[in-house]
Amino acid sequence: MIADFTGKAVLVTGGTMGIGLATGLAFGRRGAACTLTYRFGSADEDQVRALFATAGAPVPRLVQADAANADDTTALLDDLRARHERIEVLVSNVSAALVVTAMEDYSHRGLHQSIDFSAWPMVAYMRGIKERFGAWPRYVVAMSSTGPDQYAVSYDFVAAAKAVLETLCRYLSYRLYDEDVRINVIRSRSVRTDSFSSTFGADFERFARRFADEEHFLPAEEVADAALALCSGLMDGVQGQVLTVDRGTSFFDNFMRVYNERDRYGL
Repeated sequence: MIADFTGKAVLVTGGTMGIGLATGLAFGRRGAACTLTYRFGSADEDQVRALFATAGAPVPRLVQADAANADDTTALLDDLRARHERIEVLVSNVSAALVVTAMEDYSHRGLHQSIDFSAWPMVAYMRGIKERFGAWPRYVVAMSSTGPDQYAVSYDFVAAAKAVLETLCRYLSYRLYDEDVRINVIRSRSVRTDSFSSTFGADFERFARRFADEEHFLPAEEVADAALALCSGLMDGVQGQVLTVDRGTSFFDNFMRVYNERDRYGL
């Protein structure tokens, strides 16, 4: 066991599905008192609680809260303050952005909404926690993805919002350098989640399988374990970093590899 989180408060936004749920379970298995947020009835609460029970984790608190809604944020953090003395970990996982299919989809409002949902919640939650608890979360982990420096289909605004998120991580780390808080971003690639399928579609996954090994698709648990490690106390020297969790495929998953292995793919 890399760390004992027994009784420590862990907040995971967008924590009832995909990477967020896997992250909540990773902390829950180590005794954390997890609060998981979700939006607009997007969670099967009974199923989530059953998964925690199977994992031998404390029952999570599930809260419907829109990360871009100030009133929801206020209510959530007030509730947390009534139950805990400090927030040990904030995982800013929630993300929503306009999927762009053509130039006609570009709009000032769409870009701002993408930032509001995918980048700003990390800052809003951090500041709200400091105001109520008198201390920053001890650890902050924000979830990013492919896009800021590598092309992904229809990811124009997702990538822009994630680039803002990653930049804020670095600058917040500088501004809060003397505080008891460690802020990092995890960037993942090709994690099989409902979000992945809804964004890229089943056809893309079938196409990708022609040119990528099964191991290129990460389980959400590997991203969750990376977040857990960053908050374990063993990596406190890591601060203000954007860490890529992808089994190294960013280096070699390109046309050169496909060319080198062309016989394998019948090309």
